[in-house]
Amino acid sequence: MTLIVHPHFHKRYTGVTRHVESVVPALAKDAETRTLGSGLPAGLPRITWGELIRRSHQEPLVWHAHRNNELLAGMLLKALGGKVRLVFTRHTATVPSRFTRWIARGADALVSLTSQVADVLALPSTVIGHGIDLTRFRPPEDRDAAWARLGQGGRYGIGVIGRIRKEKGQGDFIEALRPLLPERPEWQAVLVGLAKGPDQAWVNGLRQGIEDRVRFVGEQSSIEPWYQGMSILVQPSYSEGYSLVYLEAMASGCCVVASKLPHLGAFIEHERTGFFFEPGDVKGLRELLSHLTREPEKVRQVGRNAAEEAHRRFGVEHEARALGALYQSLVKR
Repeated sequence: MTLIVHPHFHKRYTGVTRHVESVVPALAKDAETRTLGSGLPAGLPRITWGELIRRSHQEPLVWHAHRNNELLAGMLLKALGGKVRLVFTRHTATVPSRFTRWIARGADALVSLTSQVADVLALPSTVIGHGIDLTRFRPPEDRDAAWARLGQGGRYGIGVIGRIRKEKGQGDFIEALRPLLPERPEWQAVLVGLAKGPDQAWVNGLRQGIEDRVRFVGEQSSIEPWYQGMSILVQPSYSEGYSLVYLEAMASGCCVVASKLPHLGAFIEHERTGFFFEPGDVKGLRELLSHLTREPEKVRQVGRNAAEEAHRRFGVEHEARALGALYQSLVKR
């Protein structure tokens, strides 16, 4: 049985972290799969450096890196004589640096999360999108009660989940809601995510005049209750390689309102499983949210449609099968 290792050399909990903690147990059902590094939740199967080095000289193994430093570590293992097959996933649609593209050529196989990522990477790669753990991300029995347990106020929740930065569009979200919130006392807005330094000051300035209606709750180690409590999840990013937030929100029964990025048409059907607006179009977003916050039952129905779609198409098992086939082809090669 081929050993598969997913390293994680990053201290902060990120979308990549969430991906690793979902895909490793799914892969482990059919093959020995371990993690190595820091910042991962307890309970995942792990391997020590000593065992890794010993086994890499005895048998072929797959090292699946998600960051540059992880790929470099795998290349070092291989250079030291390990029977290592290197896989590297490119997670973002931003143009890679020359250094990233150079070391990516050293991998035995490249994985892109979408065709747009593959185009930007400009190297031969296999497109395999992330899946999600459907046992974790599922609709609550009672969304009103789930929101009330979060203690944020109001009857319905609307918010953004993700790192707080200008390019993530939280400013557009606040500006779109500014004239609406005074007219919608049942709706409470929240921003779930980390804001650092200038980003914190920037978004605090945007909240002036509606501070009590837009709450900062910071980075959350347990994100599921927020998906289950929110009725509307807005993702106003200007660009995004592949975000698990969309799929996790859909699987949890949120009504997703997203900026129309190129790859999202493969996941969301406008007006049936979610809604699109043009990136940066504050007026368009405001009109959409004005309509939806007046019709909570429509919001619920779209959320139910989204959950059904996500549970039918986006389970992590689909991703694990595709990755397993890729790993086996490398080992046989």
